[in-house]
Amino acid sequence: EGSISIDKRLMEEADILPYEQVHVLDVNNGARFQTYAIEGESREIGIRGAAARLVAVGDMVIILSYCYVEDEEARNFAPKLVYVDAKNAITETKQGVGAIPF
Repeated sequence: EGSISIDKRLMEEADILPYEQVHVLDVNNGARFQTYAIEGESREIGIRGAAARLVAVGDMVIILSYCYVEDEEARNFAPKLVYVDAKNAITETKQGVGAIPF
């Protein structure tokens, strides 16, 4: 089965639901793909199935999730960012990435 397994605590902190579609970006090789999230073991980030051929053990990945909002809500929407260390322990969370010009 394909998917990305993510530490349950990381999923909760990032508001990612089990089986939610996510995009995965491999910082090391530039690969990008879509899959779905499942709960993993503590501090686990694991790429499964065919997508595992796109990522090497030890690669740094960025996991993105999206939501749809009405235009008016989008003007004030701030994404949630969750940062982890090399062992996938949460080091910082932020709300937003700066002003969005409209």
